[in-house]
Order: sequence, then C-alpha cells, then structure tokens
Amino acid sequence: MKRYMNMALLYAILAMVGGVFYREFTKFNGFTAKTTLSVVHTHYFLLGMVLFLLLLVLEKSFSFTGPKTGRVLAVYHIGLNLTAVMLVVRGVVQVLGTTLSAGMNAAISGMAGIGHVLLGVSLVLLLLQIKRSVSAMQNP
Repeated sequence: MKRYMNMALLYAILAMVGGVFYREFTKFNGFTAKTTLSVVHTHYFLLGMVLFLLLLVLEKSFSFTGPKTGRVLAVYHIGLNLTAVMLVVRGVVQVLGTTLSAGMNAAISGMAGIGHVLLGVSLVLLLLQIKRSVSAMQNP
C-alpha cells in the first residue's frame, strides 16, 4: 500500500510540474492558442495520482495485489510516461511553431498512441486482477 501512496505523490508532483511548465513556457513564448501541453497536467493528475489513490483504497478493501501486479503496473507506468512525454514533445513543437516532416509528425503521434495502448491494456489487466480478488472474497 505504501507503494501506491508513493506513486500517487510522485504523479501529483509531475502533474504540478507539467502545469507550471505549460503556463510558463507558453507565457514566455507569447503563445495563446491551444496546445497539447495543457493536457499533461490532467493526464498525470487523473491517470497517475487519482488512479494510485484508488488502488490504495482497493488494496485496503480487497487485497488484490498479486505476483503479476508489479509487471502490470510497470507497463502502466511506461504507458503513462510515454504518453506524457509525447504530449510534451507535441506541445513544445506547437508552441515553437516548428515545422515537422510528415514522418516525424507521424512518429510523435505513433509513440503517443503506443503509450495509450499500453495504458489501456494494463488498466484492463489491473481491473481483471481486482475483479478476481473481489470474486474470491464473495465466494470463499
């Protein structure tokens, strides 16, 4: 349970850093249009901090953590951070007005997509672990 709390705290800090970076970077560059930098903050808060706080409560209630949980969470961390990094890369490119080749543009989108797929798969696997734990408690 301590691990879940530590991860929630880490992602809360990353969310705040993402929010401050978005605000200051766009202000410094005089950028007022929409940019993907604005969603880094919310991705880290919701998919990072809130998820791990929920896992903390679920672990306390159902003791779902098993031998495979560490691997599933490692994939989740990779997916979340890959997504966030690609959102930052895309946002910096937007703010700076950098022209990208079609290949580079597709590469950034593709990497962000891979991050989202890893997030989705690991989230489903995590929910299945929780479901098995809840079912085991109801049917001893």
